[in-house]
Amino acid sequence: MRWRPRRSSDAPGRPGLAGTAAPEQVRAALVLARAERLLAAARAGRDSTGHVWLLATTWRLATVTETGELGWARPWHEVDVAAWSREANELTVTFVDERRPLVFPFGQEGLFLQVLRERVQASVVSSVELPLPGRRPPRAVLRHDLATGELVEQLVGAGGRTDAAAAQAAREAFNHLREEVGMPPLPPLPPDAAGTPTAAPSD
Repeated sequence: MRWRPRRSSDAPGRPGLAGTAAPEQVRAALVLARAERLLAAARAGRDSTGHVWLLATTWRLATVTETGELGWARPWHEVDVAAWSREANELTVTFVDERRPLVFPFGQEGLFLQVLRERVQASVVSSVELPLPGRRPPRAVLRHDLATGELVEQLVGAGGRTDAAAAQAAREAFNHLREEVGMPPLPPLPPDAAGTPTAAPSD
């Protein structure tokens, strides 16, 4: 996961709605689990294209329409990149299992962005780049599922590579992360293995 706020000193952001004071029908659309709390809510969008509410809870990031329809709800450990641009007044969110980012017109700098940053970073345990050629090498990432406390292993940016060299590099990277947190190593790959794991199971 990477948090990347992009800022410019000569392009002030526009004020927006922040806090947890979303309309009742918006808050009701996201059913909270036991012990889950709504931390922040913000209205994103433009008058010309419509608006959507972004809800940040202790465990999830979600979107809800202004009429109270749930769009999606994703756990924080599935957020790979969250980048806010003051110049463009846009919030870009990329998930670990999707290449195309979601872009929200978003002109505020307040509580919601603080919560977004804190929750995403709270889910990250450790990460390491794989020693493979390319402008953006894949990353092995160890994350916390904030709802359960379980550790989740993610291979991000592999680009569909399934060769044996990539599989071995991923395995070695995950074993390095496992050693950092006191987890047992993964079993060795069989001699003819060629698949790159997308998420190795945690013990």
